[in-house]
Amino acid sequence: MKQDIRNIAIIAHVDHGKTTLVDALLKQSDTFKEKDLQGETIMDSNELERERGITIFSKNAAVIYRDVKINIVDTPGHADFGGEVERIMNLVDGVLLLVDAKEGPMPQTKFVLKKAIAAGHRAIVVINKIDKKDARSDYVLNKTFDLFVELGASDRQTDFPVIYASAKQGKAGFENNLETMTNVQAIFETVVKEIPAPKSDTEGPLQVSVANVSYDNYKGRIAIGRIVRGIFRPGQVAWINREGKVTPAKITNIMTFDGLSRTETSEAFAGDIVAFAGINEINI
Repeated sequence: MKQDIRNIAIIAHVDHGKTTLVDALLKQSDTFKEKDLQGETIMDSNELERERGITIFSKNAAVIYRDVKINIVDTPGHADFGGEVERIMNLVDGVLLLVDAKEGPMPQTKFVLKKAIAAGHRAIVVINKIDKKDARSDYVLNKTFDLFVELGASDRQTDFPVIYASAKQGKAGFENNLETMTNVQAIFETVVKEIPAPKSDTEGPLQVSVANVSYDNYKGRIAIGRIVRGIFRPGQVAWINREGKVTPAKITNIMTFDGLSRTETSEAFAGDIVAFAGINEINI
């Protein structure tokens, strides 16, 4: 059956707590209620990222919250990866903007947020690290609003929901009071309420847009993309390359995201983000 889905990207400057927040979302989701996750920075799987503490490559994860599947796409904050950021914005329908409660929005925040606003996406602002002794949440909120206006956001985009959080403690809430927070449920609730479900037509002919590629030792080249229309099943498809050439191809595996893992499936529906194998020459 087709799931209720939300597709979101996470935007943050380096050290504002993006990876820590994603850890908290994963650990407190229904997906991991029965699992014991160990360690920190579970989204930074690339060795260079772990060493430097930065996110270079976008990653995909998915969690279940009250029967809603939330696909989470990590975004690189550096301007060097502008092309990747634009592709990610085509995968999602909204963004979580994470801002440090002391530092406020920074250059990397501005760059990626500009792409999200241009794509017409709704943003949820999460003011993180409110447990810092020198936190100044009101100032940061005002500076964030100014940034939205500066970047040409619409009235609807500037009317963004605000959540206060301490990702390190795994807590979030609608009021700037750490004492009243117990978990990050406020973030889940806001994502489900404020981020629109993907507009999807499961009845039409299949159309899948590829946004990223990776490699698997057993399956070969893996394409990651969004199902724009139809139902995606293994088997024969028409592959259209960059030059517009149409070639028959056979999809051997389709995988949806489950936590930090990929799970093989016999079919996936329009609106979902999937990984698939079978076309060795596929590209972005």
